[in-house]
Order: sequence, then C-alpha cells, then structure tokens
Amino acid sequence: MSDSPDGSSLTRAQSYALIAAAAVLLSAVLAPVAYDRATQPDGTVAVISIEGTIASSTATAVQEDLREARENESIDAVVLNVDSPGGGAAASEQLYLSVQRTAQEMPVVASVKATGASGAYYAMLPASDIYVTPASIVGSVGVRGASPGPGLPGQIKSGPDKASATADQRRAQIETLQRAFVGTVMKHRSDDLELSRTEVAHAKVYTGARAVENGMADEIGSTQDAIRQAATEAGLEDYDVYRKEPPAVGGLILLSSQDGGTVVVEESPVGYDAVDTPTFLMVYGDVQTESEVIGNVSA
Repeated sequence: MSDSPDGSSLTRAQSYALIAAAAVLLSAVLAPVAYDRATQPDGTVAVISIEGTIASSTATAVQEDLREARENESIDAVVLNVDSPGGGAAASEQLYLSVQRTAQEMPVVASVKATGASGAYYAMLPASDIYVTPASIVGSVGVRGASPGPGLPGQIKSGPDKASATADQRRAQIETLQRAFVGTVMKHRSDDLELSRTEVAHAKVYTGARAVENGMADEIGSTQDAIRQAATEAGLEDYDVYRKEPPAVGGLILLSSQDGGTVVVEESPVGYDAVDTPTFLMVYGDVQTESEVIGNVSA
C-alpha cells in the first residue's frame, strides 16, 4: 500500500496553483494598459506656416504660434512650412528673433514649398535644416526702400530734422539693414556656404537644387521629410503632428499678387503726403504702389 501525500504537500501545491492563476489573471488585466502605454506617441511636432507677404499683422500671428509651441509641454519640435517672398524689414526681423528663440528651446526645421526668399529666408535662418524642392526659390538676401512722396506745401515742423531724411541718409539706412541681413546669413550658414560674403550680398535667388549645392539650403525634400528630421532631432520615434493653420493676411501694409511676383505697397491711412514714412522691404518681386496698380488696370 503506497503512502499518500501529507497535508503540507497538498497545501503547497494548492498555493502554487493559486499564485499561477492570479498571475494569469493579473497579466490579462494589465496587458491592455501596457499595450496602450507602448502605443502612445513619444511627443508632437508642430507645423507652423509662414505664407504670403510678411507684414506686421502676419508676423505677430506667427510669433504667437511659436510662443505657444515653446510653452506647450507636449510640443517637442517645430517645422516652419514656408511659402513667402518676404515682406517688411521690421516684421521679417521680428520673425527671425522669434524663430531664434524657439530654436534655443527645441529643434526647428524649415521646409520651403515654392518660395522662401528675402525676409522669409531671413526668418528661417535659425532652423537647423532647410528643406527645399528642386524648383523652390531661395535667397534674395537684400533690402530695398520705398520713399513716400513730398510733404504738404507749407508744412510746419517741430525741428529741422523732422521728416527731412535725404536720399543719401535713406541709402545709408538701407545699407545698415543689408549688412545686418548678410551678417546673419554668414552667422548661420557660413559652415555650409560655397558663396563668399560679397556673393551673398548680391541678393541673387537660386532654385532649390542650386541652393543645396551652394549651401543656402540643406536638403531636397518635402515637408514630410522635414517633419521626420525634426522628430529625429527631438529623439522621437513615434509622434503626433500638429498643423497650425496659417494666419489670415491682414494686408495693412503689404499685399501680394496671386502669382507672388508683385508686392503692392498700400497708401498710408493718413496719406504719405502728410507723414514722411520710409518703407524698408526685404521682399523678392516687383514693388508697386497701390495707385500705380490702379492706374495700370485703368489703362
């Protein structure tokens, strides 16, 4: 007659069985949670558009988008989706400063769809990489000035230098802005540029393919390629993409034609005949006053 297992052996066996069953149940409960955590994105890449002629109103809207990206803890990188011939010098400089501040806190990559010239090129210089298509237009590192008409006859001034800038003084002002523009290009692109400072200052425009060759841009690729690069720089493998709609063009100072080739400088609300206000432009394309455009249409 064989011996039967004692009571302690049965107790241990039952305990092991209960522990194994509990482990199976626990894994079944936790598995969906673990899977959910594994599939959550690592972070988010924000796509912010710079489109149309850069005026103070549009620049302010883009600056606000960049500020929101910096303050949003879920945003890990930014892609600038650029299609602009540039615009006002002051507005372009403000955009540059905002992009530079953003690039100090997170990766910023630029993608040029059709045009990224003059002030728009200035604005995206702090980006770590500039992606272009082969036919994109890039460059036009230059400044132009539009002087208003003569003042009202018999006007009274508060001082001899009030509204009295000469052509030479305006030229000097433009030259100062130009040196700053070129200097900024050399600061950000000098390691890659095949162009001398003088060649950059000639303000030529280049196709995207040529811009990659001479160092004005970095890669041929789409906006999606730029997004992947930004995610890589931020250390993201799985990520969301948040696309910010471009701001509506206010057109208070500058307007752009449908083909992007002509920039229209509007008349001052109070009239340039009353206020002597020079307009400094970082813009690629023909510039006309609003009255010239109306005259051409009428003719």
